[in-house]
Amino acid sequence: MVASAKVLSAQEMQMPGDMPGMKMKGKKQSVHDHGSPVLVETPDVPNLPWRMDGNVKEFHLIAEPVKQEINPGRVVDLWGYNGSAPGPTIQVNQGDRVRVIVDNHLPESTSMHWHGFEIPNEMDGAPGASQDPIPPGGRFVYEFTLRQEGTYFYHSHMAMQEMMGMIGAFVMHAKDSYKPRVDKDFVIILQEYAILPNITVPNSMNMEFNWLTFNGKAAPATTPLIVRHGERVRIRLINLGMDHHPIHLHGHQFMVTGTEGGRQPESTWGPGNTVLVGVAQSRDVEFVANNPGDWMLHCHLPHHMMNQMSSMVGPMSRRNGMPAGLDMERGMGMLRQGSATSEENGPSLGRGMGVGSTWEQTVSNSPLKAGSPMQHQGMQMGKPEISKDANSVPGFPQDAFMEGPMMAMDQMVDKPENFGLRPGWSGFMAGMMTFVRVLPQDKYDQIMELRKKQEGKKHEDEHAGNGAQR
Repeated sequence: MVASAKVLSAQEMQMPGDMPGMKMKGKKQSVHDHGSPVLVETPDVPNLPWRMDGNVKEFHLIAEPVKQEINPGRVVDLWGYNGSAPGPTIQVNQGDRVRVIVDNHLPESTSMHWHGFEIPNEMDGAPGASQDPIPPGGRFVYEFTLRQEGTYFYHSHMAMQEMMGMIGAFVMHAKDSYKPRVDKDFVIILQEYAILPNITVPNSMNMEFNWLTFNGKAAPATTPLIVRHGERVRIRLINLGMDHHPIHLHGHQFMVTGTEGGRQPESTWGPGNTVLVGVAQSRDVEFVANNPGDWMLHCHLPHHMMNQMSSMVGPMSRRNGMPAGLDMERGMGMLRQGSATSEENGPSLGRGMGVGSTWEQTVSNSPLKAGSPMQHQGMQMGKPEISKDANSVPGFPQDAFMEGPMMAMDQMVDKPENFGLRPGWSGFMAGMMTFVRVLPQDKYDQIMELRKKQEGKKHEDEHAGNGAQR
């Protein structure tokens, strides 16, 4: 695209809530108002502002390195857009003429693909095929008219950059609102990273992922979806990674109403409570929140409900002073001799932890000694509940030291959306997990008021910070 464009100032920008025919965030709208779509919420991810240039809706994306806290105290180095990984959510209306200015602030070339879009070939963003890659410090301007509707996404078309976090949701609201109409509309982007202990940069070539995220956060840092009892809810699930994810909702049955190809015919809908979201796919699920409570929404792959898992090489063992700190190759199971289960290859807790590594060695099983409770700042840690004969049971321990009250960190992840959850709830949440909280009107209003106060305080702090800089 040869067209030129200027960087948008804050004064020129509009938020998606200002779009003609779209619902303003925070304003109540009657369930019976069928004239405009409901604005999508992407918990923990911002919406992308825009401005009108004549009849063109103009957005500005900056591909850049991002420091992001995916779990309390776990700050990692990702690549994303506009300071976020995943990047900000773009929302448009079917029929809009759209321009997206993409600036590359990465140390290498990139490109932007508009996944599932039916647009001219020169706007597709496939490097080498439809355009030259965008060099470091370069810019490319994409412009197209969107005739489709549904849940789509944008992402770098450089494979390893995808594994560094470079994706964002792109929602095309239908010209005529879907029926039945929803009251709440959410986006959740599924991502996975291989990040070794004491390392902040994902290993984009690794096939073993130990940080699994919803919208850039690993539970319990994920933000619950807050809905009123009786509301109709849509959740748009988007997956760009190396794994497929069976996403399961507790307490309700839903219908799969859309894919990355748009709205599906109602004749294809059928009840379920688990949907497989494959790589490079999106799935829209809809349900009526008719069962009050705090309901888990999570990937049902067991290892995807855990945080910072590490390989165990060799026969499992429990003893004081288990060696830690294998180098990356052996921590990934790439042994120098023998096989992973051969006697000479004992385990090492963790991969590349930066301490003296004692590698392949023969070890024997020994009783697990539960000593004084471990204490980490902000965590509510105590002794796990285990039976007296636990050490005599083959396979023990499994979850006793990985989830439960000893792993709770309620205070560390405190936010309005968590208000009223049972004490210790966070000890059982990790990886790709969050809640759909189906609340009565009074509790819903309490959380909305707390959220409003938090946003007001954030704006005050930002204003104070800007004043200090002057």
